[in-house]
Amino acid sequence: MTIAFDEMKEPDGRPRPAYAELSAWLGGVAPDVLAYRRQEAELLFRRIGITFSVYGETEAEERLIPFDVIPRILSAAEWDLVHRGLEQRVKAINLYLKDIYTGREILKAGIIPDDMVFQNPVFRPEMNGQKVPHDIYVHIAGIDIVRVDAESFYVLEDNARTPSGVSYMLENREIMLRLFPELFSRHRVAPVENYPDELLATLKSVAPDTTSADPNVVLLTPGVFNSAYYEHSFLADKLGVELVEGRDLFIKDEVVYMRTTEGPKRVDVIYRRIDDDFLDPLTFRPDSALGVPGLMSAYQAGNVTLANAVGTGISDDKAIYSYMPQIVKFYLDQEPILKNVPTWCCRESDHLSYVSDHLSELVVKEVHGSGGYGMLIGPAASSAQIAEFRAKIKTHPKNFIAQPTLALSTCPTCVDSGIAPRHVDLRPFVLTGRDRVRIVPGGLTRVALKAGSLVVNSSQGGGTKDTWVLDR
Repeated sequence: MTIAFDEMKEPDGRPRPAYAELSAWLGGVAPDVLAYRRQEAELLFRRIGITFSVYGETEAEERLIPFDVIPRILSAAEWDLVHRGLEQRVKAINLYLKDIYTGREILKAGIIPDDMVFQNPVFRPEMNGQKVPHDIYVHIAGIDIVRVDAESFYVLEDNARTPSGVSYMLENREIMLRLFPELFSRHRVAPVENYPDELLATLKSVAPDTTSADPNVVLLTPGVFNSAYYEHSFLADKLGVELVEGRDLFIKDEVVYMRTTEGPKRVDVIYRRIDDDFLDPLTFRPDSALGVPGLMSAYQAGNVTLANAVGTGISDDKAIYSYMPQIVKFYLDQEPILKNVPTWCCRESDHLSYVSDHLSELVVKEVHGSGGYGMLIGPAASSAQIAEFRAKIKTHPKNFIAQPTLALSTCPTCVDSGIAPRHVDLRPFVLTGRDRVRIVPGGLTRVALKAGSLVVNSSQGGGTKDTWVLDR
């Protein structure tokens, strides 16, 4: 069995340089102090009201995401590598999206099969030939990264539609600053508190050219029943912009307006947290009560920017993911800085055959799945589960991909039995504006709280950690 990379300790047990101060601090702190701080953190999160909804067979259940009080630490050199890889990857994604909806050179070159694009349910023919402001499709990306050794970072998933989780990154830092000031005083931790300012600057920078000097930005939410509504209201407040629902907006002469007590006010940029299908009932789902009738007409006229653009799903599904190394090479003529996990696409017969024969060794995912649902983790699955999945992938092979089970790195985590290593991933947030790319140092670290578990998703019992990037 492969031994997971321990981010805090060398194989001989000595702390790695980035963790030296934390290791010394943990060695001198009483267990009951950590337990008390854990309780304080949970109380603070409950007071703030940070919950998320888990949708079961009956009704949604509100839960608190467990927070681990031991930070995850990256050195400045490690972060430099991740930062460069993120910037490269998101640049390639934006170039790919522009190409898919215009010249389609990558399809003509035979690098990606045509049917993988045109038969994909998230491909939006309405975007064919559509000019988007400043050629930017993905303004906010959440790239999920895992680590397997000292030098190797792998991208697990590209989230290019409506990535969530940044509110937890910000609240985790605030809680840590309140509970562990003495630990911060022993480190030079790069700030993340400026993320709202960076996000607002990014959104204003991508306003249409027809916009006045100070673009009006709003955040469009599906409403209070959405699982991420807390984050929507949190971000609108931090950005100082209006939180709106579809009914608060209307279109006149292909321009978007917001209803206010002082009369209509033009809207230039919409940071939307609504899926494509529900944005405009005149273009997409006619039964949508969440969107704005006629919004696509204003968008196609170039009078409003949607962040992220319509149709970005064609860049982040799990089948397209397997082509990301070729996408980076095709558009940038560079080798990817961040690696891809080797991936078998079950749509290809030889891949399907291999996956079917090796299910007990692989992780199998639905192409359009999310939140840790619809997965098979082969080494932890029963023979009945494996047989069920084998039947599923043979019936609908295009719906599945498979990957080897990576030995995700571990970080020290405060659990009921004390401090123990737990597997982690990282979701940094990449902001692409007209002027530049902005990435706050760190991101949302998710941790699998169950011993031996590789599933970090909050919907599957995972928790979160504050992520510290050390300044030089």
